[in-house]
Amino acid sequence: MKQISTFIMVLACTFATAQTIDDVLRYSTENIQGTARFQAMGGAFGALGGDLSALNVNPAGSAVFNFSEISITGSNYHRNNDAFFGNSVSNTTDNSLEFNQVGGVLVFKSTESPWKKVALAFNYDMVQNFDNSFFAGGNTSVGIDNYFLNFAQGQPLGPLRVQQGEFIEEAYLDIGSSLGYGAQQAFLGFQAGLIEPTVDDDDNTSYFSNAEYSSVNQEYLQTTSGYNSKFTVNFAGQYQENLYVGASLNFHNVLYDRVTLMDENGYNQDSPIQFTTFDNLLHTEGYGFSFSLGAIAKLNESVRVGGSYQSPTWYELTDDTSQRINSTLAVSDIDFIDFNIVNLYEDYRIKTPGKLTGSVAVIFGQDGLLSFDYGYQDMSQAELRPTSDPNFASENDFINETLGVVNTYRLGGEFRIDQVSLRAGYRYEDSPYENDDIVGELTGFSGGIGYSFGGSRLDLAVSRTEQDVNTFLFDSGINSSAMINRINTNISLGYSFKF
Repeated sequence: MKQISTFIMVLACTFATAQTIDDVLRYSTENIQGTARFQAMGGAFGALGGDLSALNVNPAGSAVFNFSEISITGSNYHRNNDAFFGNSVSNTTDNSLEFNQVGGVLVFKSTESPWKKVALAFNYDMVQNFDNSFFAGGNTSVGIDNYFLNFAQGQPLGPLRVQQGEFIEEAYLDIGSSLGYGAQQAFLGFQAGLIEPTVDDDDNTSYFSNAEYSSVNQEYLQTTSGYNSKFTVNFAGQYQENLYVGASLNFHNVLYDRVTLMDENGYNQDSPIQFTTFDNLLHTEGYGFSFSLGAIAKLNESVRVGGSYQSPTWYELTDDTSQRINSTLAVSDIDFIDFNIVNLYEDYRIKTPGKLTGSVAVIFGQDGLLSFDYGYQDMSQAELRPTSDPNFASENDFINETLGVVNTYRLGGEFRIDQVSLRAGYRYEDSPYENDDIVGELTGFSGGIGYSFGGSRLDLAVSRTEQDVNTFLFDSGINSSAMINRINTNISLGYSFKF
């Protein structure tokens, strides 16, 4: 009977939203790996085209193809994270293998029309691979009891009790549904014995901590998985000899899971609390839509310029969360609140900012090329929707004040020796924050080699990016954070053939 009751409460539970600036940044940032050739040249393809992943930069690029073509790319993603927390440094590494790109283009040529070529392309690219983890461990003067006290102060004690005839997991879901996320966290802290009411009365709204310490030892593990993918339908054409124009419709798909495990000990010897564990699971699914427009012009046989507009992406997302907690003073049935007890959020929307890209490329005949892209994106224009929601309105004001313009610079080159192509690239992105102490600039280097068999080509690329991110361990309540030095090294192998 208990399992049936729990299942019904799972379906019924929807509660106040808890989306933040972190959700907006997660889906506003594109880190397209693309084809191996695209990666090796730093993604600087806005004035070049002729590559299926270049459609993400400039949709006019499909009209540069001279033949119909199919390509597929697989990548090994290597994550190296150094976490600085509590005067300690912890290292975590992860590897994952994915097919990150597959697509094709059909080219139709004409000798009787001013439109010399028309191209229809379809392409799948992984915009973000969320497979990652980091571990942070060390001493801190801010214990997890402060998280629960922050939510509990001002909450009446009565609803934080389990009512007669009620299961603890039912009470947990019911308080989230009726009173919101803050009251639900206060309930967890009270039932786990971390906090106590100042007065044992249902009307009490003041609480104190059962944990006594000058510093505590915390071990925090965060593991994320999933992806943000983009499927592109593209149409482009070549007008006369020197102009290419194109447009794309982009369909996004999101799957994101984040698990956080926190263990805390090291309290005073006479503290009523001697250990605490607090774990959280977030699951997000959704979809999005965007479009892009672009053009490439040949100024002469050697120089090309390009420009493109990428619209905002409009996401429709759904979250659900689960939690579990334990401590020295927790009630005996606290373990019934676990990852099988699910809080369902109402659907919400995110609008990411649009982006403008300007590009220039120099072609050295059959010997090689140099290409440069500049991108402009104002992250302060990102929004949680509906904007009429008061929680979203305040968070959007914070986004507008905190985030700024992201300038992106990409430089790529290719040198050809008969059937062999040697490639290199450089990438730089500003921090999305006005204060780059929160998230630092991203820098990346890449290189690769390709071999042409005539009707087909095999490409290999190695790319490396580095960025410092100040990661808050909890979304609200306490400001504990770990500075993560992220180094991502990807090795990609791609194959393309003409038909």
